[in-house]
Amino acid sequence: MKKIAVLIILLLISFLYLNYLLSSTGKVDQVVNFTVESGQSLNSVSTDLRDNQLIRSELVFKLYAKLIGKQSKVLAGSYEFNREMDASEILNILTTISSDRELTITIIEGWRAKEIANYLDEKGIVSEVDFLQEIETSKWKNDYDFLTNVSAKTVEGFLFPDTYRIFADATASDIVKKMLDTFDSKLTSQMRGDITSSGKNIFDVVILASIIEREVPNNDDKKIIADIFFKRIQAGIALQSDATVNYVTGQGRAQPTYKDLEVDSPYNTYKYRGLTPGPISNPGISSIEAVIYPTSNPYYYFLTTLDDGTVIYGRTYEEHLNNKARYLD
Repeated sequence: MKKIAVLIILLLISFLYLNYLLSSTGKVDQVVNFTVESGQSLNSVSTDLRDNQLIRSELVFKLYAKLIGKQSKVLAGSYEFNREMDASEILNILTTISSDRELTITIIEGWRAKEIANYLDEKGIVSEVDFLQEIETSKWKNDYDFLTNVSAKTVEGFLFPDTYRIFADATASDIVKKMLDTFDSKLTSQMRGDITSSGKNIFDVVILASIIEREVPNNDDKKIIADIFFKRIQAGIALQSDATVNYVTGQGRAQPTYKDLEVDSPYNTYKYRGLTPGPISNPGISSIEAVIYPTSNPYYYFLTTLDDGTVIYGRTYEEHLNNKARYLD
């Protein structure tokens, strides 16, 4: 009985001591500004909390976090803690998403990097200059295998369009990483295998998808046009994509002018054959899938009507000219 009593006393003492180590540090009304960096480990956060006299014990804080299953849920961001808070309160704040610390951004399919940068700048999230500096390929190439064959200076084309929840204090690097991570997850292993087995590479797929994204909105048309472009490349026929001309001129014309078509740029697919040197937009998954899984068809030409954007296909150049005379002139 004495042994049991001693054991109970020891357990009680241990419980009280652990409770003490989880209690507040007792510094009344002392507010501490505390920052958790993106990717910072629980070990590192615990050390910083102890150094700032916000917790009594790193070890107990880490054990408590693991006990309640929050060891990997600490969120990056800036916090204000009061030293009257106990360890459980601090941990709860560090692992809870707060609406006033988050923003929602929506990146539209087919937006160019400059359009994304301008959007983020106008929303006051990051400056246009900072974002455009952060998309340099050299900064990300070693982190993502899908950038292996990318020869372009920027990761234009891989900034996956989607709706994102970001922290209010997110940096340009945070946002670019989130977009690239999403691209990485959307391009499945099956899709990657099918790209390789077809003799293509991811960079070329994204380039063509970026052109198609700016040409037509309908998924069925995208798959047909992908096949048309592949046949034109194989036959040595210029793609003659209006979207690539608009990329060069910065215009958004449904039908580029003759002056536009004469612009000397490798992105002008009326003057230069084959693919452009890099993507002209950031395509959505449907455009990427269209390039990986095109729909076979007998056409070599297409145009979109000016009124509702309906796609008109032609088998021969003569038929294409007749379609232009009928629908565009």
